[in-house]
Amino acid sequence: MSVIQLEFYKLRRKQLLLFVTLFLLIEISWAFMVMNHSIARNPDQASWEPLIMTISTMNGLFLPILSAICVSRICDMEHKGSTWKLLLALSVQRRQLYFAKYFCANSIMLAISLFQISSIAIYGLLKDFTQPIPLSILGRFFIGVLLTNAAIIALQQWASLAIKNQAFALALGMIGSFFGMTAGLFPFSIRKFFIWAYFIDLSPIQQHFTNEQITYSVKDFNDLLPLMVTVFMVAVFLYLAGSFHIAKKEV
Repeated sequence: MSVIQLEFYKLRRKQLLLFVTLFLLIEISWAFMVMNHSIARNPDQASWEPLIMTISTMNGLFLPILSAICVSRICDMEHKGSTWKLLLALSVQRRQLYFAKYFCANSIMLAISLFQISSIAIYGLLKDFTQPIPLSILGRFFIGVLLTNAAIIALQQWASLAIKNQAFALALGMIGSFFGMTAGLFPFSIRKFFIWAYFIDLSPIQQHFTNEQITYSVKDFNDLLPLMVTVFMVAVFLYLAGSFHIAKKEV
């Protein structure tokens, strides 16, 4: 716990939480403007399914970049000066430090997910959606975002700690944002190899195009479960591989 507390303490002057909040407000505001425009053209769109799908699509664009920035800010301080050597001299194991940084980054993204769910619920209430708040659908949305973030953070942290120049890790986040944004244009047989695409694939809402009309349906949880397990295993693999590599890396 002391190592985890130290990670949060080191962020106190980086204003990371302020940046994350502003970045998230931009995403949420954009999604709500899209929904307002959609509802104005077609009042039938005033329901939870289009709103959740819109947020899922926006996540594919925004969250890979946000994860890359958060992880980079958390990890770059260890590349400055002789921080690695100082920590090792204080008998701080690299695996402990690696876990603490991973926990810190996931905690921030967890807060983001909770903020998104709260925003979805508030927007629906303000727009007087006829259906009650779909807690089960929002729960599946929450799990999907958490699992995808966990895998992306594991990859970003590996890159941020393995390579001193953080431009590479940030570029990886931008590439991930591109794949996350365009994931729907690729068949699943291709996009399944890109973890950033799972913001859409693990979304509980399915979007259909029928007779030039957009319709939405709720995915069955049993259909999502195998994919959730796969993403969880990918996250575990990337975390363990990165932790092992950094533990053996010379400083």
